[in-house]
Amino acid sequence: MSRLFGSVRARATLAATLVVAVALVAAGTAVLLSLRSNLLGEAGTQAERSARDVATSLAVGTRYPELNLDDDERPVQVVDEAGTLVAATEDLDRITGTGVDAVRPVHGTADDTDDGNPDDDDTDASLEAGEIGEPATVGDGTATIDGDTEDYRFVAVPVETRAGDRLTVYAGAPLSAEHGAVNTALTVMLIGFPLLLAVVAWVTWLVTRRALRPVEGIRREMAAITASEDLARRVPVPGTYDEVARLASTTNETLAALESSVERQRRFVADASHELRSPIASLRTQLEVAAAHPELLDLDGAVEDTVRLQRLAADLLLLARLDAGERPADGRVDLAALAREAAGGRAGVSVRVGDEGPVGVAGSRGQLGRVLANLLDNAQRHARSAVEVSVRRDGDVAVVAVADDGEGVPAADRERIFERFVRLDAARSRDDGGAGLGLAIARDVAVRHGGTLTVHDAPAGGALFELRLPGARA
Repeated sequence: MSRLFGSVRARATLAATLVVAVALVAAGTAVLLSLRSNLLGEAGTQAERSARDVATSLAVGTRYPELNLDDDERPVQVVDEAGTLVAATEDLDRITGTGVDAVRPVHGTADDTDDGNPDDDDTDASLEAGEIGEPATVGDGTATIDGDTEDYRFVAVPVETRAGDRLTVYAGAPLSAEHGAVNTALTVMLIGFPLLLAVVAWVTWLVTRRALRPVEGIRREMAAITASEDLARRVPVPGTYDEVARLASTTNETLAALESSVERQRRFVADASHELRSPIASLRTQLEVAAAHPELLDLDGAVEDTVRLQRLAADLLLLARLDAGERPADGRVDLAALAREAAGGRAGVSVRVGDEGPVGVAGSRGQLGRVLANLLDNAQRHARSAVEVSVRRDGDVAVVAVADDGEGVPAADRERIFERFVRLDAARSRDDGGAGLGLAIARDVAVRHGGTLTVHDAPAGGALFELRLPGARA
């Protein structure tokens, strides 16, 4: 069963069919009840009319034998105040539902005793001679006339004759029309409803197939992309501008982001391998030479290459943690104190702090210290003589600016320098240019802390790197 309804198409068809089925059953029940109520009301009206006709004849003084009770072939009983049947339909063989089971009238003076007729107490005692009272519905029953038994609805009408006799006229109207109409409607529903449900299920099946066809196309293309590992492919976007089209567009955007991420990762691995290969090859060469000729060992060069490897490994490890989504520690850091600490012992670096007092931010002291150290390393590498660090508040934002008096950064390269392993032409030597990861790490850390890192022209003509971070709440 779970496999049978394991698709959206099958479940949608089943749900639509069930909803329509419930609606049809509710509507059909309401129609049948309304039809039955109307037909019962009609039967009651016909019975009342027959009873009034007989009551009118009695009110004007028509004698019992002269009453016309057989024209409509409907059961009629005339009962006196004592509950005695004084007139009835001639071919009436049996009757139930009126409270008077007698079918043969008794002529003459009736006994004044009450035979238990439940309607005697309801006879209007205030009627005057020749007056007809308000009719009352007795209920449903059966009657056999000339051998034919049917169901009837009975109505009782009280009447006072001119002679002062108080009588009750019972008349019935057949319910065969009600039963026939209800049975016919029920038969039509029992035949029509399944056919209608079959049509609803078939139409829903076709409509959902057409609606889900683009989804199946997206699924097939995604399966092909997974099998081929070709992230340059895209899923088809239907021109319907509906939810499916938006799903396809979002899927393509996700594929584009994934392709960009994978390509960036590949470039990162390739660049890291390239950067690691040079110091490793140099260190190996020095060690091989030293093994053969110990007197030729360049110890300073080996130490320099080892330090460079250590720094590069540390940078790559930090970038890997940032790419993995490592969240910065939720601590309070004073940027003014951190700037003084980072500038300590560096020649030509001055620190200027605004008058606002401590400039606090929330984040990782180690990572933010790494940002300032990378910015200072970059500034000292390109400065002619001086580097200035300023720390201030700009509203709710903490600002750290690192300016040098070097040649600055061309406007065309002010975004490119924050990419990984990117070094400008003037900084490509191994000694001066580093691995091209310092500024990339600085911006990634700034973004992880909810801030920005940008480069502008410094007042002294060099480069001005501006770090803006949300200020810590008091």
